[in-house]
Amino acid sequence: MNYMRTALLLAAMTALFGVIGLLIGGATGMMIALVVAAGMNLFSYWNSDKLALRAHNAHEVDDSTAPELVAMVRQLAERAQMPMPRVYVIDDPQPNAFATGRNPQNAAVAATTGIMQQLTWEELAGVMAHELAHIRNHDTLTMTITATLAGAISTIANFGMFFGGNRERPNLIVTVLISILAPMAAMVVQMAVSRSREYEADKLGGEICGNPVWLADALAKIAGGVARTPSESAERHPQTAHMFIINPLSGQGFDNLFSTHPDTNNRIAALMDQAAQMGYGASSSPGGFLSGSENNPWGSSGSGSTRGPWG
Repeated sequence: MNYMRTALLLAAMTALFGVIGLLIGGATGMMIALVVAAGMNLFSYWNSDKLALRAHNAHEVDDSTAPELVAMVRQLAERAQMPMPRVYVIDDPQPNAFATGRNPQNAAVAATTGIMQQLTWEELAGVMAHELAHIRNHDTLTMTITATLAGAISTIANFGMFFGGNRERPNLIVTVLISILAPMAAMVVQMAVSRSREYEADKLGGEICGNPVWLADALAKIAGGVARTPSESAERHPQTAHMFIINPLSGQGFDNLFSTHPDTNNRIAALMDQAAQMGYGASSSPGGFLSGSENNPWGSSGSGSTRGPWG
């Protein structure tokens, strides 16, 4: 299903490229745009994850540079019965995280330094489980390619402000409309694609970590942190906002087509319902794969802790 949605998305983006080319340069412009779109689609499939990670200056970590985080992701991946993804850290004080990659065999998870410092160990496990859920559900292919193509469409539309190929058209008016409408169209597509997937990733993430309350508590903290702490890299690359667990651009939250994520309170409520069905209460009580000394080599950070082991 996700591969079909990705194919439809690529087709829609290709058609949009063609329309933009037609308006800017007539039939010749359309052909050039379609060729560019075909090349962009192929490039995005193989390289969109690298572009997303590079956009946020993420650096890969391993057992020697971030042993606790890597070990956590490894345990969660084993619990989810999926390949171990690459692990990245983003030097950003805003608490947030995202996953990327074209399939579970070629995937990565990225966490900001802010989220590692502000969440408890259990809450961070909930977040990483959510990101692994996106990978296992093959959401990351659609989300990452959308980010790349949306950025490309915005660039081409802005390019049209300066170059028009058909003297018989009022080029200034056409290119102004293109520069406004084309990025809006790309944003609507990426918003519609991403928001319905968050609930499913939350649910599966709660199952992977073993206690949905951890993820619910994490979402509340992340939403507050995002509202207080702007992310410079996210502001520079707004087309990647839908990839993060919480919208890094603003604290707004309404369940409608024009929000990149569902309302955080609605997500928390769904997780608490799931936790009740699993027998957990309304606090980060012990439970899940981290509970018990034999399964948690780092020790529990405790429900009252406000910071992870990175201090």
